[in-house]
Amino acid sequence: MTKNKTKFVCQSCGHEQTKWMGKCPACNQWNSLVEEMITSKTTKQVGLSAAGGKPVSLRDIKGAEGSRLDSGINEFNRVLGGGVTKGSLILVGGDPGIGKSTLLMQVAASGSMQGKKVLYVSGEESPSQLKIRANRLLLEEAEFNILTETNMHIIKSWIESLQPHILIIDSIQTMYDPDISSVPGSVSQVKEATATIMNITKNSYMTTFLIGHVTKQGSIAGPRVLEHMVDTVLYFEGDNRGAYRILRAVKNRFGSTNEIGVFEMNQYGLKEVANPSELFIEDGTKDAYGTVVTASIEGTRPLLVEIQALVSPSAFGQARRVTTGVDANRVSMLMAVMEKKLGIQLQNFDAYINVIGGLQLRETSVDLAVMCAIISSFREKPIHHKMVIIGEVGLTGEIRGVSQLAQRIGEAKKLGFNKVIVPKRNSGNLGEIKEISVLPIGHIEETITHLW
Repeated sequence: MTKNKTKFVCQSCGHEQTKWMGKCPACNQWNSLVEEMITSKTTKQVGLSAAGGKPVSLRDIKGAEGSRLDSGINEFNRVLGGGVTKGSLILVGGDPGIGKSTLLMQVAASGSMQGKKVLYVSGEESPSQLKIRANRLLLEEAEFNILTETNMHIIKSWIESLQPHILIIDSIQTMYDPDISSVPGSVSQVKEATATIMNITKNSYMTTFLIGHVTKQGSIAGPRVLEHMVDTVLYFEGDNRGAYRILRAVKNRFGSTNEIGVFEMNQYGLKEVANPSELFIEDGTKDAYGTVVTASIEGTRPLLVEIQALVSPSAFGQARRVTTGVDANRVSMLMAVMEKKLGIQLQNFDAYINVIGGLQLRETSVDLAVMCAIISSFREKPIHHKMVIIGEVGLTGEIRGVSQLAQRIGEAKKLGFNKVIVPKRNSGNLGEIKEISVLPIGHIEETITHLW
């Protein structure tokens, strides 16, 4: 009797071993190697080229113009770079309950109302459950096909039969190929299911959305190759117990990865937030110290956000540095600059930094605002609530220039702020600005003089 051959596959990185090991030698993850059967079945790979695998001159390629679809959701279009690209494979990830299925059901309904043929494949919910969700989202009049199936052979046959313009897979980790012995959600199954869907998508010129589960670390579950195979990777951010969600692109072959979309979750689904700056600014902190408003750029959009700091004496031997929404290492660097250049001794004080609204700020233009919030809390002196502070701080204490300064000031003026501190280095290109006072500074010591 012939013994079945097996292999051990890492569920984190996809590395294959002939024998079991406690730690994966490729990614160093413990207990991630799972035994899988080696199948002798070979599948015929279908070429992705519409030209049958022949070289084509770049200027002879047609169909590049007008190849985007309107999703019906402006914030979603913004993140994707102006709309949904035809023939693209888009992966949407996020924590459980964050709103992935809700968003894509709204996209499916919008597509069907535009006359597009939509197929929604669910491996986690029954048709009656999907109908209940559609009724809650006020989408009961939408006409799109629903298939509750996880077998890729059956799904493939229905795709070829219906030939939809838009395909939604919810979720890719529940799909399986019966010719592969491993369980659904394993590395082999996820790779095979994604490869099958990718071949169909590219050859039929339809648009496909994949919903992906995430691990407890927040990354897409399954092999890293999954994110390499798709055209676009979107992540939902935010607390699923709160009302607001932020959609961010971490990979986009057809647009920028700097854009964000802001949504509010209510009883009728995800609602677009037209002016996110109002969301991230609170009105009840006029006389409170330790709070500063700054202007950040997310893609092409200027956003006003509120940064709060709390500095208190440390009760233990080592001071704590806790940050939410900003990089902890950069905050430690800014506090070192304050100690060296301003003589403010913070080594025996705990510092807690928070960005209101759950936004993740990756720009260095918020350095000065973070520093001013810390000083305000340390000295217990409030900063004027109608002031916006913008600037990157260098290690010598100089205030360095930032990009798109005029757009940041325009957003501050639109929301009623009357003062803004900006870097002196690029303030000369602003021209005449009315209704708001612009204070150019070149060093952090000048900032302290202006504020107090």
